[in-house]
Amino acid sequence: MFILLGFNALTISAQDLLTLERTLEIAYENSPSIVQSKLNLLRSRESLNAQRAGLKSKFFLNVSPFTYNNTREYSQDFQEWRNYENMGSSGTFSVVQPIKATDGTLSLVNRFGFQSNSLNNNPAINSFSNNVRLQFDQPIFTYNRTKMNLRELELDLENALLSYAMQKLTIERQVSQLFYQVYQRQQSLFISKEELTNQEKSHEIIKNKVDAGLAAQEELWQAELNLANARSSVYNAQVSLDNAKDQLKQTIGIDLDNDVDVLANVDVKTVDVDMTDAIDYALKQRMELRQREIDIENAQFNLIRVDANNEFKGNVSLAVGLVGDNEQIGNIYQSPTDQQQFEISFEIPVYDWGQKRSNLKAAEASLQMQELNFDNEKISIQLNIREIYRNMQNLVYQIEIAEKSVENARRTYELNVEKYQNGDLTSMDLSLYQNQLSSKRNELTNALISYKLEFLNLKIQTLWDFESNTSIVPSEYSSEFQID
Repeated sequence: MFILLGFNALTISAQDLLTLERTLEIAYENSPSIVQSKLNLLRSRESLNAQRAGLKSKFFLNVSPFTYNNTREYSQDFQEWRNYENMGSSGTFSVVQPIKATDGTLSLVNRFGFQSNSLNNNPAINSFSNNVRLQFDQPIFTYNRTKMNLRELELDLENALLSYAMQKLTIERQVSQLFYQVYQRQQSLFISKEELTNQEKSHEIIKNKVDAGLAAQEELWQAELNLANARSSVYNAQVSLDNAKDQLKQTIGIDLDNDVDVLANVDVKTVDVDMTDAIDYALKQRMELRQREIDIENAQFNLIRVDANNEFKGNVSLAVGLVGDNEQIGNIYQSPTDQQQFEISFEIPVYDWGQKRSNLKAAEASLQMQELNFDNEKISIQLNIREIYRNMQNLVYQIEIAEKSVENARRTYELNVEKYQNGDLTSMDLSLYQNQLSSKRNELTNALISYKLEFLNLKIQTLWDFESNTSIVPSEYSSEFQID
């Protein structure tokens, strides 16, 4: 069924003429809430990038260009006081590679140095040294912190992207509502001006009749009052329109001093919607459900983290290396010394006065709450879709009634205009028929726009376009978001 509103509201010259599509484009660029969501998305994305960069090899260089030390100490071996003077320089170059699969660390460390030592002001003994070793450290009997941190940041990015996509949908609904509100105010102003024109004609007719002695003076007084009320209605409609424009401009983020008008298409094409299908689409595609799943996964991570407090855990450390020293730098490894190191250590909790047990119960309760939130979200979605579906069915019926009401009111008004011109009707009675026609036309406008907004709401709530029978999952979520 196609319904077209049959009068033009754009009687006001506009500096900026906005369509709904253009208005949404401006809102997506300037809206404060969208800008904030973009910044949150940027924060999450860069945090994940930083974490991934942290899984690559890190290179460190520490340099001590010069050190000097002059001390006097008592030697137990020689039973005497001795003066020690030491000068030197050193540098350490290390490569550290985190291991994501095991949460271990593999390190390659090379330390090169020069020493000049003298005892009791005797000639100094110079030597060069180099120590290179390969070391592996592996936590045991505990969870993989590297993997968990990475996964949490991936979920944070996904959640930020979901929030951004949902914010865009929210902006679309808000802006559409305000856009059509401006259109309604423009329509009301147009109808008020039409009513004023009709009242001016009525006033002129009754004035001529009174001047000719064909009508009582009271008729002219009533016509003047009707004319004043019509002018007041135009003024009130203009004020309402200006206020609605300011709300729209503030929401989409443009200067309040900009003069704008809207060009709206209020063609309504009713579409048969199956409520069961609508609910299925919503449960499969609604991003809030995925957010609740992320909350559950984060709660599970928190439970693992709490369980690791005061846990029995250990660490295995293995290192092999080669040390050389010589007075000549080229002979450092003439007689090298092998180094081997192996260490296994354990951290054994003894008693924590029930702290871990209480923390675990709190974390388990938090997990159960998130699971309940997921179930409640599903129920809320179903209730919302059912309500929207019923509203749309009712609005289709209301539109049909409003169309018939407008046609009946128009015909009635035209008939009574003839009666008024023939002197068979007072100006007060004609004013009532004029107000009735204006009211019915406004009701039709409101019904048409309500249906369009409710249909838009259904698409947003289900993420499904029932006209084209395609998914409208935001492209930012379906294509831009990729986690390797």
